[in-house]
Amino acid sequence: MAYNLAGIAVLVLLLAVAAAYLIDELGRARRDPPPTLADTNPILQTISGRELTIPSAWFRHGEQIRDGFTDQIDLRIQFAPDADQPPKSVDVTLLPRSRARASSALLDRVYLHQFENASLGGVPGLVGKPMRDSNGYSGETVWYDALSPDPFVAKCLEPVAIEGAAQCVRTVYLPSGIAAVYTFDATILQSWRQFDAEMERWLAPIGAWR
Repeated sequence: MAYNLAGIAVLVLLLAVAAAYLIDELGRARRDPPPTLADTNPILQTISGRELTIPSAWFRHGEQIRDGFTDQIDLRIQFAPDADQPPKSVDVTLLPRSRARASSALLDRVYLHQFENASLGGVPGLVGKPMRDSNGYSGETVWYDALSPDPFVAKCLEPVAIEGAAQCVRTVYLPSGIAAVYTFDATILQSWRQFDAEMERWLAPIGAWR
């Protein structure tokens, strides 16, 4: 009996800690304003031999808010190609080029060999190809511009929860030589033609684009 009571007490304690953590995260999300291009309080970080000047409000993780050398920078910026629509968050991970493979390169070398025969529509200008479930890509779809020699390519995963939104990942090599991994809501695909211009608006001022 005592053992069972002790187990229940530990479980209740863990649930209380989890609830407190969740409340803290929700409160922080409400307190912290979304990042803007006008943000100040810059942090100086060097990655792949390039010094970047990044507003502290753009960092996704507090432990990364420090000056110095690093091999990974995790940011959150806003994608707003249409003034009539509310902006959406895009998570950006900056890495040395050697640690990432561009999505456009993976299209020919990997993805094309894993496609189902069917094609999906719904995103003007992009072809959607479901991946084969048997190869470990269950629920994943690749969207790409079939007419470009350097195509826009994003791999999207169906939401885990019924109410959730599909998430997409796209990896590119920036003109500076730094690799950028973008993670974003699948609804942004509708504005894929404006995607790179919007990313340049954010990444050029901090020194990551060129």
